[in-house]
Amino acid sequence: MRRGLSGVIAIVLLTFLISACSGGNNAASPAASGTPAESQQPAASEGPKDGGSLIIGVAADPVVLNPNYAGDRVSLTIDQALYAPLFQVNNGKKTFYLADSLTPSADNLTYTLKLKSGLTWHDGEKLTADDVVFTIEKILDEKQNSFLRANFLINDKPITATKVDDLTVEFKLPQVSPAFEATLVQVTPIPKHIFENEADIEKSTKNAAPVGSGPFKFKEYKAGEYLTLERFDNYFGGKPHLDSVTYRIAKDTNAANLALQNGEINVQYLDPKDVSTIQATNNFEILPYAEGRLSYLMFNANSDTGALAKKEVRQALSLALSRDEIIQTAYTSGEYADPAKSFLTPDALYFTNDVPTYDNDPAKAKELLQSAGVSNLKLRFIVQSGNKAQEAISLYVQQKLKAIGVDVELQSMDSSAWVQKFIDLKSADYELALTGYIMGYDPDAYRILFTSGASSNYSHYANPEVDKLLNEGAGEADTAKRAEIYKKAQELVAQDAPIYPIAYTKTVVAVSKNYGGLEEAVLKPVVIFEDLSKIYQK
Repeated sequence: MRRGLSGVIAIVLLTFLISACSGGNNAASPAASGTPAESQQPAASEGPKDGGSLIIGVAADPVVLNPNYAGDRVSLTIDQALYAPLFQVNNGKKTFYLADSLTPSADNLTYTLKLKSGLTWHDGEKLTADDVVFTIEKILDEKQNSFLRANFLINDKPITATKVDDLTVEFKLPQVSPAFEATLVQVTPIPKHIFENEADIEKSTKNAAPVGSGPFKFKEYKAGEYLTLERFDNYFGGKPHLDSVTYRIAKDTNAANLALQNGEINVQYLDPKDVSTIQATNNFEILPYAEGRLSYLMFNANSDTGALAKKEVRQALSLALSRDEIIQTAYTSGEYADPAKSFLTPDALYFTNDVPTYDNDPAKAKELLQSAGVSNLKLRFIVQSGNKAQEAISLYVQQKLKAIGVDVELQSMDSSAWVQKFIDLKSADYELALTGYIMGYDPDAYRILFTSGASSNYSHYANPEVDKLLNEGAGEADTAKRAEIYKKAQELVAQDAPIYPIAYTKTVVAVSKNYGGLEEAVLKPVVIFEDLSKIYQK
């Protein structure tokens, strides 16, 4: 992924990982999403008030409650309430959170970050420049295995962070990097006094009771059932309206929809096929919005069959499928999904869908398999049980691949097990997975997905020419040259077919009409709302 999620890593309406999803590059307000503006504004008697709780339905247990390691949608969503970012970017405009300002030098090689004064962690300790520097150093520490590390290297040279005073951090770049601010927006500081003696922060037991700086602090977690946060009165953005936020773990879509209709859940992602049912209750705001998300079928080149390491096999599997048919199968119409060909999303700089594509030519697929010397191919497709879209697409893929002589075994598992298998880079016991990611507006963020051996390269794709292009793109200051670099990279990745891009999708969220402050909270990719402190019960 924020990177996420499915998300990573699949981050997603369909899946959960989003590897390295960026934390804040896009936003949509409820009014902009097609919902009548008047429905978003409470009457005078329904204005903001303090108290009450909010229950958000999530499809799995969180993987890790630490923003430097979270790649799944659930972890990222919870971390957004637990930890405050330095700043966010919405439609090209910065919103400062922990930071007060970010100023580049004249030569764009030094950036000076100023923090707000009086910041504290949930345990009352001061949040200072030491925490920011510590966070960057741990991201860069190879032993800590943060998937964000690659984005803090420019031509293999690290960005450095130095404390100037308690409220000031200076970032030094080895060369001009137009992607630096997009990289920094992904950073959420973690407390130095909690983690400084931890040999492995990702696996630290201290993540089980996280100490953050966001509007809500950790209260209780019961695996498989719920996780509850309570209001943090000293939140720098002002005391949140709600007393608590609970994330109810509902792995089965049908059960989650029933809980939503019964009022046991107040906020939840919706499968497009379920929108009409929930809308008919007239109890919810239905908020569709573009997340800058790519939904795709991933080919695991690391599988023990070895077949998917061959480009021709991946191309053949792609040719057996039709993205238009998949969109109709999974999303009911093109209203919630646009056909995808590039690994970049339409919100990204230098995006083009004018790239080679392998689609809907089963005769050619058979020829490619034969020329590659592959026959009687058997593939394993891991599927999240209870996820209607995944289940529908997996059956479609199984049928289409059978038509070209490829047998597909569908392996159904619950969402938590699926995520754990997907994010394990050593997993070799499956070939296919349906997933998605949200990476943000700067194409450098995608480097961790498509360079050889990168931290979030779950397809195990490797092409030295693509590696060279993506590394060059990170440090190229000339806009025209940078555009050419990413155009070529998109073409090469499309030719190699490490993934089968399906659609640039919209996410649909249902929010109970009993809650206000939605526009101020800002609808956000991956995490639903950017700032839960603004939500209130009417």
